[in-house]
Amino acid sequence: MSQQVCINRLESGTAKVGLLFNPMSGQVRKRGKIIKKALSDIPCGLIREASSAVAFQTSVDALMQAEIDLLVIVAGDGTIHAVLSHLFATQPRAKWPLLAIIPGGTTNMTSLDLGIRGKPEQALQRLRSYLLQPSTPILIRRSVLCIEQAGSTKIYGLFFAVGLVARGVKFSRSSVKQLGLTGGIFTLLIMLRSLAGMILGSHQNEWAPVQMSILDANGKTHHGTYLFALVSALDCLLLGIRPYWGQEQAPLHITWVDQQRKHLWSSLWPLLSGRGRILKEEEGYHSYNTHALALHMNDEYIVDGELYRSVSQDIPLYITATDPINFLAL
Repeated sequence: MSQQVCINRLESGTAKVGLLFNPMSGQVRKRGKIIKKALSDIPCGLIREASSAVAFQTSVDALMQAEIDLLVIVAGDGTIHAVLSHLFATQPRAKWPLLAIIPGGTTNMTSLDLGIRGKPEQALQRLRSYLLQPSTPILIRRSVLCIEQAGSTKIYGLFFAVGLVARGVKFSRSSVKQLGLTGGIFTLLIMLRSLAGMILGSHQNEWAPVQMSILDANGKTHHGTYLFALVSALDCLLLGIRPYWGQEQAPLHITWVDQQRKHLWSSLWPLLSGRGRILKEEEGYHSYNTHALALHMNDEYIVDGELYRSVSQDIPLYITATDPINFLAL
């Protein structure tokens, strides 16, 4: 079944819809009854509930066997990451359904980049309205990061980070997450803690910069100690942040900042707002777009909020862009 067949069925109102929701995701946990009611109202919907890696895989396999045309993921970035990784590992692209993301998690960076706003039940109501009055679907295309290192399973996601960004996410997975905060307030708290890490990083191991080498697609190697480095297939991050300014026509945005950068505080606004073209490499600010790169490091990193670790500094960690996949705009 090709994606064009899925599109045709959406247009004709004959699409079969699979709905996967994670009851432990931040928004779903807080609004479970309302969301379950909205899920039950989706016409021709096959609903699966899952909250663990094994359950995600089992649920996706069952929905794929049902030959769905649209897979709706009601969860946060971590669940989306798990589903994408399983689809890439088990399904040829020609058999993929279209994907739709409902912001059910704590931060929902992926769904925000896709322009999906409002509460989860509101997005589900928009989906229901579309399915009842079908038309040509509006699709948003995004490449996905394929992260590969010998000795480890391939990982797929939309956002990769090391250094202070990864430390901030690790902090968010600690007791702070038990506060039950979601959305912008939660994100702002993590950002403030990461900014504190910029000041204290040289004195606290848990907020230390990262030592690494970056080999770009042109064969140039950058080696040093960096506050952070990030690679993203998303055009915009949380709170409208756009911390990259490369001009190359390529799907992956990479940005990194030297530990010994200059003018940090006056550079923060351009760095976060997408106006970083005024920042200079010789002052420690780097950003470009690429299809592929390789990293050498011995440190933790995060992919869509999930924590991993490089197996060895001597073994390159490759990050490449997949062909774009189609997301349904809601």
